[in-house]
Amino acid sequence: MVTLEKKRHVELTSLATKTLSIGELLAKEWLLTNRRGSYIASTVACCNTLSYHGLLVGSLTPPTNRVVALSQCLEQIAMDDVTVDLATFQFGEEVENGSLKYLNRFSQDIGVHFEYGFDQCDMTKSIYLAPDSDTVACTYTFGRLESAVDLTLKPFVAIRSFHELQNARAPLENRPHKTGQLILYPDQEEERGQLLLSCPEAEFVSDPQWWFNFTYEKNRQRGQAASEDLWSPGYFKCRITEPTTLVFWGTFGQKISRKPGKHMDLVRLLEELTTHQEQMLKTAKPASDTELTLCLAADQFVVNRWGSKSNQATILAGYPWFADWGRDAFISLPGLLLVNNRFDEAKSVLTTFAEVVDRGMVPNRFDDRENIAHFNSVDASLWFINAAFQYLRASDDAETFDKKLLPVIRCIVDAYLHGTRYDIRADEDDLITGGDCDTQLTWMDAKCDGVAFTPRHGKAVEINALWYNAISALANYFAGRSRQDARHFESWAERIGNSFCTLFWNEETGHLNDTITPDGVMDASLRPNQMLALALPFTPPLSYRQQLSILTSVETHLLTPYGLRTLSPLDVAYRGRYQGPQWDRDGAYHQGTVWPYLIGGFVDAYLKVHGPSETTKRDAYKFIAPLISHISQEGCLGSVAEVFDGDEPQQPKGCFAQAWSVAELLRSYDRVKASLSA
Repeated sequence: MVTLEKKRHVELTSLATKTLSIGELLAKEWLLTNRRGSYIASTVACCNTLSYHGLLVGSLTPPTNRVVALSQCLEQIAMDDVTVDLATFQFGEEVENGSLKYLNRFSQDIGVHFEYGFDQCDMTKSIYLAPDSDTVACTYTFGRLESAVDLTLKPFVAIRSFHELQNARAPLENRPHKTGQLILYPDQEEERGQLLLSCPEAEFVSDPQWWFNFTYEKNRQRGQAASEDLWSPGYFKCRITEPTTLVFWGTFGQKISRKPGKHMDLVRLLEELTTHQEQMLKTAKPASDTELTLCLAADQFVVNRWGSKSNQATILAGYPWFADWGRDAFISLPGLLLVNNRFDEAKSVLTTFAEVVDRGMVPNRFDDRENIAHFNSVDASLWFINAAFQYLRASDDAETFDKKLLPVIRCIVDAYLHGTRYDIRADEDDLITGGDCDTQLTWMDAKCDGVAFTPRHGKAVEINALWYNAISALANYFAGRSRQDARHFESWAERIGNSFCTLFWNEETGHLNDTITPDGVMDASLRPNQMLALALPFTPPLSYRQQLSILTSVETHLLTPYGLRTLSPLDVAYRGRYQGPQWDRDGAYHQGTVWPYLIGGFVDAYLKVHGPSETTKRDAYKFIAPLISHISQEGCLGSVAEVFDGDEPQQPKGCFAQAWSVAELLRSYDRVKASLSA
């Protein structure tokens, strides 16, 4: 048995559960992550409602190639003549939730904690994920104990890609191990990985069996396969006769060592988690509870990309299913890292992507299995340039910028000027054009069955706002360094700015056109992309009247409590619900669905147009207040969802934790926080 020293950790969220219904407990999720891109996630009811949920989702090639190794664990507590199942499962239409009436409180700090009160004892179940290995520790701490109780732990194993589902045909096998039980696929250990299960204080009873038809309700709602079979090698059993802590371990990897060592040392594990949290907060210096919560949320997305050279930092776009995407990383970097003074990691993210730039293009994403870079984004490279200049301003690291980032920036600019993939190039009017009706090169990239729902080919408004910002930033950089270069980029920026205002301003609608196709067809749809023309550090020369008109149009038709709609509700193509099968969801993804990350650009534009006074900042805080409440009350507790429905009631959808949603909320809060105490 284990005796733990009482330590106080910073709490991310807490929730009294007694008054909540089973539906409310199933709707609230939680997430633990590590630096490998691995994670643990489920609901407050401890019922997996999504096939991506799991008690240990490890990474074979960090931070990608993720595997649901250990899906769930059925804990049973036998007290006299009463046996209680702690786990909650759904089989078909039925949700078995007999234990939830005993659940008093849920909380999260360096782990997640479930506090139960039974007639005969009090017990707290805690779950921790190791920071540098795919190891989960489930602890069961018994406090009040009126008489002996029997604890049984039955693990349910999947060992399958987190994009797939398991079935009873899988040839899983259990082998005794020096420190526990080793679960694997015979002759496929390297490919699928191995899972070591251990509970040193308990006796293992071999009882291999398949359990059928575990049902994932959110999969069913999304029109995906929703039923899975899971395998159990047996169970661990232990009699508890005095207040104590029992630990159940799971470790996943390509080849499990005969001596797991530190990965099965609970005291060391808790010290590592505590030290990381303390160091991160010492660097970030949060000055309020809100800022502290946002810092902890931001930390979940900063991971390492394991490679032959070194373990470099990168940013996962979202949990559970996204890897590191270029566009998302560089939109997120200022909020996740620069605001929190994490300059070394920001430098690492920038140089990680800089090393793989090809033909002037930053990878849009890396393949989830092979780590192959995919170059299908027109804006990732331009966001890289913006993030690089933001890094220089925040860190004053001129050496890294001049030697490692500036050459890449100039490579990108040159490639965009003369042409690169997908016919991305500067046109005769100096504006960037690219793509065709079958491509999806901007962030509005939904595509299903070969159909790009919002191709936005030709000249897109935010792409050219980013282009103007990039050339203007170079002009500003060379001022005082090189008169010739400064004049060159100043003249270039002036031409781009004039062309931008001429082409995109729409006097009839009072806002900016969204795209102009190569054949000159104008799309005047009211979308949030035009916000970047006002929000970026360098703004095209729009008049104040034009800027105010743009902001008013967006605020009137697109602004919601959780971000901006992607299309005006007055548009005939508007879709107010993000739901159903993939075709329906992709069709609504950028046709009205709300994106929280867009609130960052709106706040920037609002402060730029109305002026950054204390009064204006307090007004801007009202735009982000609902999202701050969302973090502790809805969806994935302690994070911000990817999207929300465009229509009320606006429910969180998509990835339950999204990097740029958290990043832009944190960055916006950082801009207005001083006014809150004024």
